[in-house]
Order: sequence, then C-alpha cells, then structure tokens
Amino acid sequence: MERWRGRTALVTGASSGIGYAIAEALAQKGVKVIGCARNIAKIQEIAKKYKGGPGYLEAIQCDISKPEHISAMFEQIVKQHGYVDVLVNNAGLNHMDTLMAGRTEKWREIFEVNVLGLCICAREALKLMQNNGIMDGSIININSLSGHAEFHFPETHFYSGTKHMVTSLTESLHREVRAMEPRNSIRITDISPGIVITEITDRSASDVDHAVKPPAAFTAQYQKLDASDIADCVVYVLSAPQHVNVKTLIVCPTQQPEL
Repeated sequence: MERWRGRTALVTGASSGIGYAIAEALAQKGVKVIGCARNIAKIQEIAKKYKGGPGYLEAIQCDISKPEHISAMFEQIVKQHGYVDVLVNNAGLNHMDTLMAGRTEKWREIFEVNVLGLCICAREALKLMQNNGIMDGSIININSLSGHAEFHFPETHFYSGTKHMVTSLTESLHREVRAMEPRNSIRITDISPGIVITEITDRSASDVDHAVKPPAAFTAQYQKLDASDIADCVVYVLSAPQHVNVKTLIVCPTQQPEL
C-alpha cells in the first residue's frame, strides 16, 4: 500500500457498515479518503482521528440516487483535489419487496443507487483519471454474492437483479478500459461478499408490514463476515502489483453452506 500513501480515494456510502470500514482502513494506510453519504455526521466524527496525516478522511454529503448530487460532489472534488486515484463504489440499497408485490417507487430507489449511481460515479472518476494522466488508478465495485448466484429469498429478488447487473457492468467496464488509448494500467475489480454483519439488513426490513425470514442457508449457525473483512479485501486488491488485476473476488464465511 506504500504507493497509495498521499493519493486520493473516494468511498461512497461511507457512513456505516462496509463503506465506513473501508474508509477507515484506507485512511490508516495513509490514503487521502473522501467519504460520501447522505448523513455525514459519523464520517465527520471519525475524521478527527486523522487530522495529523499522512492519510486523512473528509466527508462530502451526497445522495448517490440523485445524479445532480453526484455531479456537485465531483465538482467539489475537482476544486479540492483535482481528481481521484481510487473509487470504491460501495453505496447500496435494498427494500424487502417481492417481485409479485413490489412497490415501484422502492424498486426505482434500489436501481438508482445500485446501478445508475455506481455507473455515474465510475464514469466521472474515469473522466478525471483520463484528464489528469492517471494511468494506474483503481475502481472497485462492492457487489454481492447475490450478483453471482440465485437465492430463493423473495424479498431480495429485485436487489439480486441489480447486483447481477453490477457483475455484468463491471466486466464491461473492464473491457472498455482495456480498449482505451493510450494504454493504461487502470484496474477494475468486483468484490462480492456473502453474509456481512451490517446495518443494511435492519434498514431494508424496517418498512415492510410483515415478518421477513430468510431461508435456512442464511440463518444457519456459522460465523458471519465483519465489515472489516471486506475492508481487508479492498486493501488486498490495492496492494497487488500493478500488473495484477484482481477482477473478481468472492468472499464468504468459511462455513456458509451455499455459494
């Protein structure tokens, strides 16, 4: 990670869970981290720990579901930093709805964050890299195991569909970047966690009017991943030699019975 010290990383959805853990891990490694979220109070609080550098953490308020917010965020980044060397597309959303009884407005929210927001951030980050001659940048999409496998958990079927899109879009972006001129070493990575202990599950189930019970495979008694485990994966991907691109990293609990 030594070559990333003093360089700039944008982490979306950094106020809690996986994004929070990633932002802190990168700041500890000496990276200048920009953490964005709708509620930035928690990011601002932890940023106080890194006032002395060499890495630091700053907060930008941004609702990833709103393109105009993303545009404003990147304008602010250009003024303060010029560009980003690393983008971690972590922001994600789910509402517990089946396909047969789903709420259109909730599906739209999920799609806007999980797919459109991710693509807009990647586009803008790559644009800045190109304009500033950054030839060794990195874009890491925090995907999900549900973007590679089918689980019969009806309340997550739409969410899973968006994550399958992330799988496809990440590979497509990799191919576009490889075709760019001049040739570069920008790396595109998909990190797909299995069950992780985060706040997203409680939040996504908070607005449904019935009990949500995941299938046995998800409630079996095994140790679930911690957000710090995924942060370690991000550090691993960035630490790899520049000629090594970890394209897809699927990580799940050792005892998880289904892949």
